[in-house]
Amino acid sequence: MFFNKITKKQIEEELNKVIYPNFKKSIIEFGFVKDIQIKKDNVLLFLEISSSLPQVSADLKRDIIEKLDKFNLKLQIDIKQPNIPSKENDKKEDILKDVKDFIVVSSGKGGVGKSTISTNVAIALAMQGHKVGLLDCDIYGPNIPRMVGIDKIELKTFNNKVIPFEAYGIKIMSMGCLIEDGQALIWRGAMIQKAIYQLLNDIAWGELDYLVIDMPPGTGDAQLTLAQLVNVSCGISVTTPQMVALDDAKRSLEMFKKLNIPLAGIVENMSGFICDSCGDKTDIFGKDNIEKIAKEYKTNVLGKIALDAKIVQMGDSGKPIVYEIPNHIASQEFMSMASKIVEVITKDRANGLIGNNKIKITKK
Repeated sequence: MFFNKITKKQIEEELNKVIYPNFKKSIIEFGFVKDIQIKKDNVLLFLEISSSLPQVSADLKRDIIEKLDKFNLKLQIDIKQPNIPSKENDKKEDILKDVKDFIVVSSGKGGVGKSTISTNVAIALAMQGHKVGLLDCDIYGPNIPRMVGIDKIELKTFNNKVIPFEAYGIKIMSMGCLIEDGQALIWRGAMIQKAIYQLLNDIAWGELDYLVIDMPPGTGDAQLTLAQLVNVSCGISVTTPQMVALDDAKRSLEMFKKLNIPLAGIVENMSGFICDSCGDKTDIFGKDNIEKIAKEYKTNVLGKIALDAKIVQMGDSGKPIVYEIPNHIASQEFMSMASKIVEVITKDRANGLIGNNKIKITKK
């Protein structure tokens, strides 16, 4: 059946069902559809998208064709994209060139409080007068939206870029803001690489002194992709005191070493338990193990954060402790960590250590 009098409104209604890859909004909502030309049963669509990845364009064309197939149209789709980066010749400085320093927070395993550290350190840096962004790249467990209270806020766009949320003096974006609540991401390497690139390149970060990046646990595709895309200024490894966690932390430290990412240091989270009643500290997970690891890898112990119910309560309620209770002992430790990180980056830059992280993938 031919729809000889197909209207622009009918086309737009169908295009409004085409969701931009890895996001929750349609190409109509994002404003990516620039023109629709109709001549009888011939339709020409002009799109302008923010991603340079060819797979994004291919996915969009496939979805558009699928949605408009029922109209039996002769369809032509013109998608304008930014210049695609070359894997071999791409200059890392061209991606987020207005961000001075990238700080990667990683861990060898999950459940060590990496997102808590990332969030509070980012806010501590902002409280010290720096322009800071916080990017939650934890594909599988994006917790930061809840920790900063942005989990129910809708995304906005401007000039084909997603506008990051602002809270507690920092700019924030998370994979958790881009997928449906509770959705499980079961992705292969290529999908992870595409998502990391979009989180960096399709977000309007603006000028930043520091972009703190909360990585997924482990040493996989996300970490490798990030090292290929940007010059990481420093890496931070988060662990807990017990030896089984420190064994995993070593893998994170080895990853930084192989990628030539300067180490700012190690953070020991859950460093003892603080009793609510008496205030005494008990080292339930072990003691003094982190110093041995730091010495082995010739790096610093940036700080130790005790297991404190107040930190958990504030994080669950979307009120980071470093901002809400600045005189708390944990808040003071976060502020100290932020100062040490700035000091390490300043020193490493002076010594020419920043800007050299490279990864070579050999083919067998």
